Amino acid sequence: MLDKRSKRVLWIFGLTLLLILITEIVRPKPIDWRPSYTSVDKIPFGSFVFFEEATSLFKDSEIENIDKDPYSFLVDSTYNKNSAYIFINEELNFDKRQTQILLKYVEKGNTVFISSRSYGNIFQDTLKINLHTSYSVLEEEVTPTFFSPSLKEKQLPKFKKGIFKTSFTAIDTLKTKALGYYDSNKDKLDDLNFIKVKYGNGAFLLHTLPEAFTNYYLLKNNEQYAANLISYIEAEHIYLDEYLKSGRKIVTSPMRFVLNQEPLTWAYYVLICGLIIFVLFKGKREQRIVEVIEPLENTSVEFTKTIADLYFQHKDYSDIIAKKIKYFSETLRAKYFLNTNDITEDLIKKLALKSGNTLEDTQKLMHLIKNLKEKSVHSEADLLALNKQIEEFRL
Repeated sequence: MLDKRSKRVLWIFGLTLLLILITEIVRPKPIDWRPSYTSVDKIPFGSFVFFEEATSLFKDSEIENIDKDPYSFLVDSTYNKNSAYIFINEELNFDKRQTQILLKYVEKGNTVFISSRSYGNIFQDTLKINLHTSYSVLEEEVTPTFFSPSLKEKQLPKFKKGIFKTSFTAIDTLKTKALGYYDSNKDKLDDLNFIKVKYGNGAFLLHTLPEAFTNYYLLKNNEQYAANLISYIEAEHIYLDEYLKSGRKIVTSPMRFVLNQEPLTWAYYVLICGLIIFVLFKGKREQRIVEVIEPLENTSVEFTKTIADLYFQHKDYSDIIAKKIKYFSETLRAKYFLNTNDITEDLIKKLALKSGNTLEDTQKLMHLIKNLKEKSVHSEADLLALNKQIEEFRL
């Protein structure tokens, strides 16, 4: 069992662990400014708000979230006609296969909307566009707007935190239409940030300010700008990409659902810690049921009885009397250090004194022994008399 000191240590350990868990749960968490753009992230640069409000932005369209690679989705699926595929992320890098499948998709009369600071060299070379991002100027304030007078807002939206200004520096003027720009002192065409590129029967809508669709800016009175961007999409079916995201979590654990939900994660950790504390307290040694073990049989006593019975059945009284006298004499020699070979009055007095028996009883027993030793034939009565006096004599 655990001693008091061990129990005290376990209590202190358990309380400390509980306090740490409570502190972690209730303390304010630092703001996570990492770019994510996923539908589940509520951090500033996640896109939870956009995905939640997608049904109100596309009132007359069916919406489907796609968590597969765009190439796999467009090759393996029978997608709807007159549809639009929307990609929003800080940076995209479409490879050759993805670029080719997107071109085929648009060529058939569909729309691809991309909001990102880059699209990948293969994609950009194919559509004959080029981009430039001003990474040297950190968090430069930009005010995007549209060429269409009907979409211009009285108070232009402002973007600054977490922004890197990206503009189109080259476009295919035969196939491209300028839709939006950054409002500045420069030439409007030098600050293009939103264009439409015709391809086949469809078109690419390319935008360079993905932060416009993040939680941070949608909740800072800039939601109208995002809505105006989306208004250029006319499709009966909308595919929202959830695969090409900076914050896409790849969890291979069977418990990925639990670990992806913060309340369930904390509940799981508390359960594990509780089980550990329970095992520590209940793991102490407890008294088990004592098994009944039969005592070993004294075979020597049984053997002696068997031999005695054998002697008694053969009425060999003399041999039994001789053995009893020998055993008694050996006991006296071992216990009182007396020489019992010759039974004399001096021996009798010493034995009575050392054993605490009366002189009369001692004389009676020792004289009987002396007489029996001198006899050659013995009877049952002699054996009984000897046995009785030896039993009554205190050793």
